Amino acid sequence: MEDEKKIKPAAKRAGMTVKAKKKTAVARAVIRKGKGTVKVNKMGINIYAKGYVRELVLEPIRLAGEAAKEFDIDVNVTGSGFMSQAVAVRSCIAKALAKAKGKKLKDLFTAYDRNLLVDDVRRVESKKPLGRKARKKKQHSKR
Repeated sequence: MEDEKKIKPAAKRAGMTVKAKKKTAVARAVIRKGKGTVKVNKMGINIYAKGYVRELVLEPIRLAGEAAKEFDIDVNVTGSGFMSQAVAVRSCIAKALAKAKGKKLKDLFTAYDRNLLVDDVRRVESKKPLGRKARKKKQHSKR
């Protein structure tokens, strides 16, 4: 009887993967059917973020409502600072929910804030010669 058990393919077991970026922060999420838990870097969302940052990260879950409670989301985020990481995690959660639930949720996220589904393409400009930063130069004196 055990030999006849159907083995699920790895893709079904692993769920769907999604990626989001902000500056040099990269967030990768895996979404699968579950009880509605959200983990960031293997920590609960309440431990990972406090105050305003937690509210920012939980926005897509609050907007999705009951739809978010049927999925477990595991996010892994690296690089940049805590705020860029929070924005990347927020975007990653929203993209994962939109991918799992379809057009209705995607339209809701787009109407609320387009940055939930579209990554911020801005990057730090490279440093130029004769300056301390990209545009900052030594002070020029006429006399």
